[in-house]
Amino acid sequence: MIEEYQRLDPRVQKWVFQQGWADLREIQKRAIGPILAGDTDVLISASTAGGKTEAFFLPACTASADQQEGFSILYISPLKALINDQYRRLEGLCKMLDMQVTPWHGDTPQSLKKRAKRAPSGILLITPESLEALLILQAGWAREAFASVRYVVVDEFHAFIGVERGQQLLSILTRLEHLLERQANPIPRVALSATLGELDTVPLSLRPDGNMPCSTITNTEGFSTLKVQVKGYLDPANLKADDRRKPAEHQICDELYRLCRGGSHLVFANSRRRTESIASQLANFCKERVVPNEFFPHHGSLAKEFREDLEARLQKDLLPTTAVCTMTLELGIDIGKVNSVIQVTAPHSVSSLRQRMGRSGRRGGAAVLWMLIAERELCSGFKLVDLLRVQLVQSLAMIRLLISNRWFEPADTSQFHFSTLVHQILATTAQWGGIRVDQLYALLCRTGPFQAVTTDHFKRLLAHMGRTTLLTQMGSGELVLGIEGERMVNHYSFYAVFRTPEEFRIINGTKVLGTLPLDTPIIPKMHIVFGGRSWKVTDVDTDKRVIQVIATKGGSPPAFAGEGLGVHDVVRQEMFRIYASGDYRIAVGTAKVDFLDSTAQDLFQEGATFFHHSHMVSQPIIQHGAATYVCPWLGDKTVNTLVALLLQGGFEAGAFAGIIEVSGTSVEPVCTFLQDVMRRGVPAEVELADAVPEKHVEKFDEFLPADLLNEGFGQRAFESHGTQAWLEAVLTDQ
Repeated sequence: MIEEYQRLDPRVQKWVFQQGWADLREIQKRAIGPILAGDTDVLISASTAGGKTEAFFLPACTASADQQEGFSILYISPLKALINDQYRRLEGLCKMLDMQVTPWHGDTPQSLKKRAKRAPSGILLITPESLEALLILQAGWAREAFASVRYVVVDEFHAFIGVERGQQLLSILTRLEHLLERQANPIPRVALSATLGELDTVPLSLRPDGNMPCSTITNTEGFSTLKVQVKGYLDPANLKADDRRKPAEHQICDELYRLCRGGSHLVFANSRRRTESIASQLANFCKERVVPNEFFPHHGSLAKEFREDLEARLQKDLLPTTAVCTMTLELGIDIGKVNSVIQVTAPHSVSSLRQRMGRSGRRGGAAVLWMLIAERELCSGFKLVDLLRVQLVQSLAMIRLLISNRWFEPADTSQFHFSTLVHQILATTAQWGGIRVDQLYALLCRTGPFQAVTTDHFKRLLAHMGRTTLLTQMGSGELVLGIEGERMVNHYSFYAVFRTPEEFRIINGTKVLGTLPLDTPIIPKMHIVFGGRSWKVTDVDTDKRVIQVIATKGGSPPAFAGEGLGVHDVVRQEMFRIYASGDYRIAVGTAKVDFLDSTAQDLFQEGATFFHHSHMVSQPIIQHGAATYVCPWLGDKTVNTLVALLLQGGFEAGAFAGIIEVSGTSVEPVCTFLQDVMRRGVPAEVELADAVPEKHVEKFDEFLPADLLNEGFGQRAFESHGTQAWLEAVLTDQ
């Protein structure tokens, strides 16, 4: 082969030859030099199944092949399932090199952990939470085991940037280098991802202190062949018992059965509730037609063995299988080839859509995306969101941004993350037994990921943690854990920084089916759908947190909890461009490609016609019925800010898909009020947050002083500067 291939260890070369590869991929060739050099961080960004994993491991294993003692490669993943998948994928390569590979998480057999504890070597595959536990509980062993680590690689890095787990992970990596006294000689960090927006900003997200250069290796070729179609469905209004029309979800299930029957597919339904409902309906179709069921749900509340059985069935590709899933199959678990990816309802984000599309066409075939969007039949009194067909147009905007612009959302790295900082203060103090304030600030904030936190913030936080007995300051000046801090750190739930809702176990006889967060009342004799089947609740034990069920027919799916994911400014601005131009098509060369079926085309024309007849291209504040609507066509932070301001002004307001409805009023008083706000200046985010009654959205928010809670929540939820700019742009001449 070519020169890059020759730089790999001969045993690695042999493994590559055994895979039957004609050549290495472009990113794999380009990654060999910087990874073998070991003197730079590396960011590898390429499409799903684009060879990122091998791009790292081939040269990293080459560099580490002869290291006998201590872990040489630390691989960090957001998912236990992805660790298991990588363990399976690496076994052959590591066997060729006689290199040990160890998965380490809550479900790992103790025999593997004990082997690694006795003689740590090779590759350790681990989650941030398990690594946190090692640093706190076994810091001495960790110092020896990680002393010779050559690389830290973070898979699915986009899943960490700008969120609590990402802040925890970056803090852990800083603490690990400090533990190993590697500040002057940092361990190279490698990030792997298919969906990183604004690549030039990512190196600081990988190493916040910028203490090492970063090589960026990207492959923007995307899909060699891509097939996309959006299909529209009209949900009939006022259905009666003798009505031959079907609800939209039934129509969609009919279409899913037609599209998926006999093949392997992924259906992303966004919410757990819809996942259960669709999987149950499709299973019923199979039963009615007396054919084997090939439709199965996959979400986080299902028991692990059910999820793993479905993943294995997809991997083996011996039986036709369709997984109806939430975000659980979005990340890079190898599930083999699927014929298509089907999105039901608008996706959460362009980044999410990109991940999902990458699951199709993984072995050389065309990537196929179907998007099934339902809109309601219009009747009198319908809201602006329905008249504009916003769900459909948001979907079109995301498809265009992905395909035409190759854009996806950059991570929000502007947050303070005070909640996670509380956790890391406690974790670091527990790790060292005691630590000075200046050392703590330098480690976590000056060189760590909490660089937005000032010394004043830090002092106020420590003072509050002292008052609440999370910390105690010794006569020597060192901080140690207080009574409440000891209690928290010693609890098994401490290591995770994300909030885990209280859940009930669902049990049929002696078999645990999974767990369910109770967001709606669950009462004996109620019918529910879970695991793709119908059940009747026979008992609810609140002390043991158990729901006993027996199999039955019918029932409505329970309401599952869902994370509110904000829509970005760029998406809403693209929606506005589509409405204003009346054209959603994608330019390919000199031609424009239409990717909607006839029903979706009709729905789009309805929305675009209403937009133009209402003069919304030049009038972002309009009257419709008894309400006034404010349409900023900006992201949810600006929308939240406008809603908060209107509520403070005595209006009744709410936001729906980025459109603000102000009830029982006309345009003039709304404009007058907003003009007054513009002249006075939009209040700061912290002031807006002060009026929000419930701000405990992250796990350790309850341990924050009120002023920092307001400041952190305000930064997370509002956008004062952008709102001021929008008000000035639309109201200055009025």
